[in-house]
Amino acid sequence: MEKVRKTEAEWRAQLSPEEFYVTRQKGTERAFTGRYWDTTTPGIYRCVGCGTPLFASDTKFDAGCGWPSYFTPLNPDNVREELDTSHGMRRTEVLCNVCDAHLGHVFEDGPPPTGLRYCINSLSMTFEPEA
Repeated sequence: MEKVRKTEAEWRAQLSPEEFYVTRQKGTERAFTGRYWDTTTPGIYRCVGCGTPLFASDTKFDAGCGWPSYFTPLNPDNVREELDTSHGMRRTEVLCNVCDAHLGHVFEDGPPPTGLRYCINSLSMTFEPEA
């Protein structure tokens, strides 16, 4: 897997200010405001920074939290997890493994079969509906 590396200026030129804030500065969109939190259309969610496939709609579920939530990534090699101790908490951050975009966090309160909830910012993704 080849890494995508860009300068801050290149990322700013490619992404909207809100997408840049979330993906490059580890921001978070407000709950129930993202473009995909309630999307039920079949398809694939891709990284807004590099287009890497991240999550499939058939792993999406309504966690009631206001962010798109998935119980597993489409390909575990496409995401990376790191310890996040910001804001006085211990959480597991989820990043795109190709371009290092901040996607969101993963929690251990999801449904079977994994018991995980990948809580992902809509601003970190694009959506490709099934053909």
